[in-house]
Amino acid sequence: MPAPITVIIPTLNSAPQLQRCLGALGEGIMDGLLAEVIFADGGSNDDTKLIAEEVGATFLSTPNGRGNQMAAAARIARGDWLLFLHSDSVLGRDWQTAVTRHLSNTDQAAYFKLRFDETTFPAKMVAGWANFRSRWFGLPYGDQGLLISQRLYNRIGGFAEIPLMEDVLIAKSLRGKLIALPASIETSADKYRQDGWIKRSFINFSVLLRYLTGTDPAKLAAKYNR
Repeated sequence: MPAPITVIIPTLNSAPQLQRCLGALGEGIMDGLLAEVIFADGGSNDDTKLIAEEVGATFLSTPNGRGNQMAAAARIARGDWLLFLHSDSVLGRDWQTAVTRHLSNTDQAAYFKLRFDETTFPAKMVAGWANFRSRWFGLPYGDQGLLISQRLYNRIGGFAEIPLMEDVLIAKSLRGKLIALPASIETSADKYRQDGWIKRSFINFSVLLRYLTGTDPAKLAAKYNR
């Protein structure tokens, strides 16, 4: 039997999204591949905690900010592996086989190939760029998931407890140790639909560029989350 995996999902008023996210994990839970699910919650006032109770997940209250949330959950995780997922992300049908085959590679972390929950041309273009960026520049974002052994996670120091860009920082720490799994992950395009694909893509790129040139993540978070 493969080493069990702890799934860590940072949540913040995530109740409407969790059904699909958790539904994709069902087979892995039944097969014993997933040891536990932890909701690392940044202060929800909806039914997120109730959902955790209903599905048998651990509900952990943490300071807000995905870096804070995921770092706190990793400290209590029991699995030999950690699988970090956003609450609006849904693993594709082929995820379990791809993940199981990766578990012998304890010195390599992995991410999934991104697609959006719509099939328009802009959605395909943005997802294509994300997958290109991940493969050639080693910078997958958090919405592509992260599968990493506890051993490797602890060796690199884990997630930084910062309000934004924690995914970019850990990807930089894993340079040369990140591979794409032959499986997909679907994420919500709500922000793109709300802002427009061009505007949201420009915002994301400008935030990344400013971070890479030294801007404080707290300042970036204030702008990004407006």
